[in-house]
Amino acid sequence: MSTLEIMLVSAFALVGAGLYGLLITRNLIKVVIALQIMVKGALVALVAAGQASDQLALGQSLAMTVIVADTVVAVIGLAFAVQVKRVRGTLDLRALAELRG
Repeated sequence: MSTLEIMLVSAFALVGAGLYGLLITRNLIKVVIALQIMVKGALVALVAAGQASDQLALGQSLAMTVIVADTVVAVIGLAFAVQVKRVRGTLDLRALAELRG
């Protein structure tokens, strides 16, 4: 297998594992972790696309931009989880369903 094929298989595996984690868990922190795993798969795919098109620097710079945005989303998600735990006493997403207006 070539390096590009390995990167693409890894990207699909990471996105698949993250999607599986999103589907089976109801814990808010585990949801944030599953989203992080999916984004890491997208990052590997970005770098693989840059390598395939002979523009590796562009793929890496896009990946760095996604890392920054993803970090902000993760921090906000974890801060939200802390506040939900403090107010509601649970991290179960089903308990948050009653917050609908």
